[in-house]
Amino acid sequence: MNVKVRVVAICLVLSALAGLVLLVVRPSVNPAHVRPLPLIALAWIAFLTAAWLLRKVPVRTAVVLILLGGIGMQIAAVSAPPRLSDDLYRYIWDGRVQAAGIDPYAYVPAAAQLAGWRDEFLWHRGHDYCVSPAEARTHLAADLAPGCTVINRPTVPTIYPPVAEAYFLGVHYLPAASKSTTPIQAATALVAVLITVLLLFGLGRLGRDVRMAALWSWCPTVALEAGNNAHVDVVAVGITAAALMVLASARGRTRPTVLGGVLLGLAIATKVTPVLTVPAVLRRRWMTVAIAAGSAFLLVYTPHVLSVGGKVIGFLPGYLQQEGYTSGTRFGIIGLVVTGKLAMAMAVLILAAVAFAVLQFSDPDRPWQGALMMTGAALAVTTPHYEWYALLLAMLVALDGRPEWLAFAAGAYYAAEPNLGRYTIPNRLHDAVAYGLPIVVVAVGWLVREFVRRRDVEPARVPVPAAPAAPAAPAVTVVAATSPFAAPITVTTPVTVTTPVAVTTPVAVTTPVAVTTPVAVTTPAAVAAPPWELAAADELRV
Repeated sequence: MNVKVRVVAICLVLSALAGLVLLVVRPSVNPAHVRPLPLIALAWIAFLTAAWLLRKVPVRTAVVLILLGGIGMQIAAVSAPPRLSDDLYRYIWDGRVQAAGIDPYAYVPAAAQLAGWRDEFLWHRGHDYCVSPAEARTHLAADLAPGCTVINRPTVPTIYPPVAEAYFLGVHYLPAASKSTTPIQAATALVAVLITVLLLFGLGRLGRDVRMAALWSWCPTVALEAGNNAHVDVVAVGITAAALMVLASARGRTRPTVLGGVLLGLAIATKVTPVLTVPAVLRRRWMTVAIAAGSAFLLVYTPHVLSVGGKVIGFLPGYLQQEGYTSGTRFGIIGLVVTGKLAMAMAVLILAAVAFAVLQFSDPDRPWQGALMMTGAALAVTTPHYEWYALLLAMLVALDGRPEWLAFAAGAYYAAEPNLGRYTIPNRLHDAVAYGLPIVVVAVGWLVREFVRRRDVEPARVPVPAAPAAPAAPAVTVVAATSPFAAPITVTTPVTVTTPVAVTTPVAVTTPVAVTTPVAVTTPAAVAAPPWELAAADELRV
C-alpha cells in the first residue's frame, strides 16, 4: 500500500471514528438507539486501524494527520453536553464558589451558607440529586438547604485537590462558563490537544517515533473524557507528561531534576492518580525529586489548610468507603479468590511488589515504562468503574509505544456499563472480565515482543566451509646495504609487487620475491621498509 492510499484510508477511518464519537454523545442522531458500549467498541476498532495504517506514513504527513484527527474528534465530543458523566457540574460549582471568595473545602454544595449562589442552571426542581426538607431537618448539624441539583453528591465536600480547584476557578472566568457546559468542555479539549503537541515535541526531542502520539490523540477515551465529559484528569495527565519528559532528559542535572519534581508534585495536587508514576522516577537523584515534588505539593495545599484546616481532605475517605475499597469488596479480580480485609491486604501487597520491582529495575532514561506497568497494575488490582481513570495510562502508552496496554482503557468502558441485554454476565464477574482480559492481552503482547526480539538477536547459523590450508611460505632474505637496519631479515610471508620498484641501493634477494609498495608484513612480524629512496635505475638481483 503506497503512502497516498494510506493517507486516504486514514482520513476515512478517522472520519468514521469522529462519527462514532458523535453518535455516543448525541443519542438524538442515533436512530437505531444503539447502546453506547457497542459504538465505543467500534470506535476502538477504528482507532487501532488508523494507528496501524499510520506506521509507514512519512513523519511530516503523520504529524498533520495526528493533529487534525485529534482536533476533529474533540470538536465532535464538545458538540453535546456530557453524556457519560456529570462530574463537570461540580467543577463549575467549585469555580463559582471560589470566585465569590469562599474556600471550596469550607462547605458542601447543599449548605445553607451557599444558597445565595444557586441558579437555574445548576439548581432546579426535577434534577437528579435532591435534598428534601425532611433530610435537611434530619441533618441539622450540616445546615443543609433543600433543593435539587445536577451536582452529584451535593451533601459531601469536594474531593478535588488544590491545582484542580485553581483550574476550575480559571475556567469560571471564560464567557458563559457559569451558564453552559461548553466552555469547560472546550477548555479540557484544548488541554488534550496541547498534550498531543507536547507529545509530538517531546518524542522528537527524545529521539523516539513521533507517530506514537496518535495513540493519545486519536484514542476514544481521550475524546470522550476530555471533550465531552471534561474530566480534570486530563490536566493532571498533561502536567505528568511534562514531568516525565523533563526527568527523562535531566540525566542527573540539578535544575531539570528539580523542575521535573515540581511538575510531578503539581500533577499529584491535581488528581491523585499521577502518584503511580513516582516509583519510576526515583532511580536517579531520588532525594532531589522527592523534596521538589513534596515541596510543590505542600505549597499549594498550605493556603487551604490555613483557611479550613483538616477539611482539605475533602471527600476522599468517604469515596474510598463508598466504593468498597476500605471494606475489601471492590477488588474485582482479587475478589474471585478472597474478600474483605484479606483482599485489601492482598491488593496492598501486589501493588507494593510492583512498585518495588519498578523502583529496582526501571530505566531512569525511560521512566514511562515503569510508570505504565505501575498504572496498569493499579487498574488491574482496583478495577475501577470510572473509565477516565485510564487517561493517565493512555498518555504513558503514547510515550512507551506498546499499544496492547490500551486494553485496560477499553476494558474500563465495559466495567462502567456491563449491561448487554441477554448477553450480560453475572455481576460478580463484570470487573474480572473487564480487567482480566486486558491482562491476557498484555501478556500475549509481551510474549510476541520477546519472541521477535530473540529471533532478531540470535545470529543465523550458516555452515561455513573450512578454508584450505595455506602453503608454507619460503624464507626470504632482504639486505639493504645502506639502511640503518642493514642486518639480514628473514621473512616467512610472501611479498607481492604490483608496481614498478626503483631501488637506490643494491638489494640482494635470495628467493624470487614480489614486493608491494608500501610493504607491510604482519605475520609473524611486521616489517616496515626503511626510509630510502627507490630509483628506477637500480637493479634487483635474485
